Amino acid sequence: MIAVLPCTVIAAILFRRYFLMALISCLLWNTFGFSTAVDSKPNILLFLADDLGIGDVGCYGNNTIRTPNIDRLAREGVKLTQHIAAAPLCTPSRAAFLTGRYPIRSGMASSNQYRALQWNAGSGGLPANETTFARILQQQGYTTGLIGKWHQGVNCESFNDHCHHPLNHGFDYFYGMPFTLISNCQENKPPEMDVALQDRLWLYSQIIALAVLTLAAGRLTGLVSIRWKIIACFTLASCLFFISWYSSYGFVQRWNCILMRNHDITEQPMRLERTASIMLKEAVSFIKRNRHGPFLLFVSFLHVHTPLFTTVKFLGKSHHGLYGDNIEEMDWMVGKILDLLDKEGLKNHTFTYFASDHGGHLEAQDGSAQMGGWNGIYKGGKGMGGWEGGIRVPGIFRWPGVLPAGIVINEPTSLMDIFPTVVHLAGGILPQDRVIDGRNLMPLLQGRTQKSEHKFLFHYCGSYLHAVRWHQKDSGAVWKAHYVTPVFHPAGAGACYGKRICPCFGEGVTHHDPPLLFDLSRDPSESQPLSADTEPLFDTVIERIGRAIEEHRMTLTAVPQQLSRPLKG
Repeated sequence: MIAVLPCTVIAAILFRRYFLMALISCLLWNTFGFSTAVDSKPNILLFLADDLGIGDVGCYGNNTIRTPNIDRLAREGVKLTQHIAAAPLCTPSRAAFLTGRYPIRSGMASSNQYRALQWNAGSGGLPANETTFARILQQQGYTTGLIGKWHQGVNCESFNDHCHHPLNHGFDYFYGMPFTLISNCQENKPPEMDVALQDRLWLYSQIIALAVLTLAAGRLTGLVSIRWKIIACFTLASCLFFISWYSSYGFVQRWNCILMRNHDITEQPMRLERTASIMLKEAVSFIKRNRHGPFLLFVSFLHVHTPLFTTVKFLGKSHHGLYGDNIEEMDWMVGKILDLLDKEGLKNHTFTYFASDHGGHLEAQDGSAQMGGWNGIYKGGKGMGGWEGGIRVPGIFRWPGVLPAGIVINEPTSLMDIFPTVVHLAGGILPQDRVIDGRNLMPLLQGRTQKSEHKFLFHYCGSYLHAVRWHQKDSGAVWKAHYVTPVFHPAGAGACYGKRICPCFGEGVTHHDPPLLFDLSRDPSESQPLSADTEPLFDTVIERIGRAIEEHRMTLTAVPQQLSRPLKG
């Protein structure tokens, strides 16, 4: 015989059950600052600018360049003030961003002068055995897309194996530039790649041509008794020498400045005047196609790298020339994508992030016009291994209803932290067979913890360790020791003017023993180095950082260097 409960009893049971669930949800919200929406997989939208200085953005103190849409993200979310790139240059910084690992672990840190990938046709790139956040999210059911700059290589053994291609690293869709913008991509601009080498090759070619002409003239006038066959051989050799190098450097625009959709080339060379509108259209289209989610969209801007292509709509609109125009166009693109999230009802279901791959390029100039960024109060810029201006970047997060609004966090964080953070949000598991240097930022962003998990951050220039940051949590101090710094030219100028970028080694750097020590919590501009006479803890701090370096180096293993390797096959 089956007992039938009275309706009043059933109602009481259901009331208690749902009351208890509501109470638990309320407690979670009040205690941890997040809703039960965290349990679902959010869409992930990542914006990464190219060469943008932290001082170029309104919410970081700039009051002359208009960035209302980036500033809107900061008002509606969390702003980091000590967000650090793992390298001061494009290729290694982006490798670290994608993998959550220092670039030296993947071979994306160079010991020679070529510190970033130089050619689409090179065999170097992000190794196949490296795991990107895109691959893990793909495995978690996300549709993954990359719009814009890649700069992590294309091929390995042949011209079309595409082993380093985004589609081989977890992205379902790619539209953009496999390389990076350089001045060669724009007509009537001076060459940027290997300028000194090209000058020497031109000189050698002219000397060889002059020698051949001299021999021919001597033979014709009878001053030199040499057979025409020998002169013909010299002529052929000089032609082959010229063709061998000019076939690469004379057609850089065609080889490197291209756009691809997945594996297919769509523009060769690319037409810069229409690139911004195409990138925006592609990003909008991807979101619309995948609005039912979950999706990962990585918008990797070509802005604000030289040659600063800017559409007519924004030319002359800023107070900072072409560079300011370029930033304001990029901000407009951010705004259009954010507006689409609102229109599609995705704003509250999307974890949004904005940053730059490293600091502004101080040496980027066109005559007297500054073509690179401004790094605010921070010393140095792009390419400099340890100075704050090259590695401290904007870091803004927004997720309405889950992350608090209008919050500023001053703790040390890293671009490498995006890897474990989005993997956590997607419900994935971090790889257990390798060192992951990034840390999940969600507890810090939500206010569940007040301290960053980072104790030490190591600042490389190529494969050379230039500086180390120690976050001494009990005292609140952030110590930074510089073991190597670039030699500025002219002295005291704050950059390596006259060069395209500061070197990492050789005569262009100064080694410091004892190292230069700063407390960034008191001196963020790194203007007054401390000494044993001015800082009682000097010896203790230097000793502790030294032990941290030894411990860090014990975690490194030898891997093939990926940068500037010749194409095989």
